[in-house]
Amino acid sequence: MPLTLLKKAVTALSLAAAALMAGGCDSVDDKRLPYAEVHLTFHTVGDWNIYGVQGDAASHRSYIFTPKMRVPSDFPYSTLDRTGYGGLLLVADVLGDLLAYDLACPYEALPDVRISVPEGETFARCPKCGSTYDIYINHGNPLSGPAQERGYALQRYSIVSGGATEYKVVTR
Repeated sequence: MPLTLLKKAVTALSLAAAALMAGGCDSVDDKRLPYAEVHLTFHTVGDWNIYGVQGDAASHRSYIFTPKMRVPSDFPYSTLDRTGYGGLLLVADVLGDLLAYDLACPYEALPDVRISVPEGETFARCPKCGSTYDIYINHGNPLSGPAQERGYALQRYSIVSGGATEYKVVTR
């Protein structure tokens, strides 16, 4: 009989924990933007060193890619490259892990309303709604503004390594 009570208690606690995680007020929505394909390849170590993220989080460098606007203008874009809904922001977090975000503000959800990283800052800001996002430590979570009130985080993309000389930024 005590074993049955223990099983019931564990089940009840598990269900309660799952309900709290699923409906918690601290959750964020990082899938607000429409699906947009992402495929950007750095074919050489030289390309990665020029345009990629070195993993030096102390410098807080970020790289923005929008082929329609040809930014950066000297990046060797191919006809297969896709940079998401509003463009790409590449950074390295405090541990040197590579991160890629869509530039479109998730609160505004328009491809031409793009976040930017103010010079010397560790966050990104939307020029229209004023929301700010933590791009280095909390992986795109909102810090302030209407995006924080609604729990809208930046859309993240995956970075995979194709070996020592190739990195790809890919959709989800």
